[in-house]
Amino acid sequence: MPVDLKIPAVGESIAEVVIGAWRKSVGDAVEKDEDLVELETDKATFELPAPAAGVLTQILKKAGETVAVGDVIGSIGDSAAPAQSKKQEPAKPAPAKQVAQSAPTRSQPSRSDIVPAKPPAPVEKASPVLPAGPPVAPIPAAARGQERIVPMSPIRRRIAQRLVEAQANAALLTTFNEIDMTVVMGLRKKYRDAFQEQYGVKLGFMSFFVKAVVEALAEVPQVNAEVRGTDIVYRDYFDIGIAVGSGKGLVVPVLRDAQRLSFAEIERSIADFAHRAGENQLKLEELQGGTFTISNGGIYGSLLSTPIVNPPQSGVLGMHTIQERPVVRDGQIVIRSMMYVALTYDHRVIDGREAVTFLSRVRDIVEDPSRLLIEV
Repeated sequence: MPVDLKIPAVGESIAEVVIGAWRKSVGDAVEKDEDLVELETDKATFELPAPAAGVLTQILKKAGETVAVGDVIGSIGDSAAPAQSKKQEPAKPAPAKQVAQSAPTRSQPSRSDIVPAKPPAPVEKASPVLPAGPPVAPIPAAARGQERIVPMSPIRRRIAQRLVEAQANAALLTTFNEIDMTVVMGLRKKYRDAFQEQYGVKLGFMSFFVKAVVEALAEVPQVNAEVRGTDIVYRDYFDIGIAVGSGKGLVVPVLRDAQRLSFAEIERSIADFAHRAGENQLKLEELQGGTFTISNGGIYGSLLSTPIVNPPQSGVLGMHTIQERPVVRDGQIVIRSMMYVALTYDHRVIDGREAVTFLSRVRDIVEDPSRLLIEV
């Protein structure tokens, strides 16, 4: 008996998906739980597995089509189906071959009338170096580059929607500071090999910032709060979103209860997020929620930026590239490894004093991580 391929429920707020790439063609044999087709939502991309073993007998929805949850997009039949599919396929190329043979006879006379064999004369005669004189004739439209119209993916549409909503519905303001990364870089160099040998993951900068952000959020709870209607919701937990780039766009998986995680657990989670984001394997529940976000534009070389809050959150911290710069220490000009950081925040719930206090607290901890040990 044929088995229908139906779009499953993928989240309580998601009613439709977009068909991505089909992994199989009609007539291909499939195994149970084998990935059949990529489905895109406004939050993530995931694979639809085969509900049974057999042969893919129908594809009802093509790549790029939008379908609702519960819609049937194809079907799987038993193993007898391939013979029928294979017999029917060779019959289709014949018309195409006939058209290809007859096309030159019918269309050859009209091609030369429509498309010029040579570029227009003014372009051919134009000298590479022109003396003063009349202006050069414009390049014909036929010789210019072409445009490509590509529909936005659901994730890109959702990103655009949320960014516009954030700027339209919140009073966003950005404050900046800079952090001396010399001590952290020294710690990473000193313990890099031992850390990786013991925990199987590299010691990165992000774990230091996650730890510092958690401490700063505890000290300045407004930055961890949310405006909900006419109320302000304060949270006593810290779910930190980590912005990760993927082939489909920027996604923000969440470190749940980050205050309970060790350096190794943070680094493992972030490495796992980055890997699965590249493979489109992040789960929807991992992308939902979050009380605060950290975005590291420095990995792309960004020196300074103003990140946009991920609603309904009230704050986002932007990290940037590390540069050696001359700074004054104890009256002396020295070269230090410096990073600019930016905090964009919702001014409806966070005042400038709280924003500056939060950012200063993050700076103090990252510049002297020993504060985490003695809790000062």
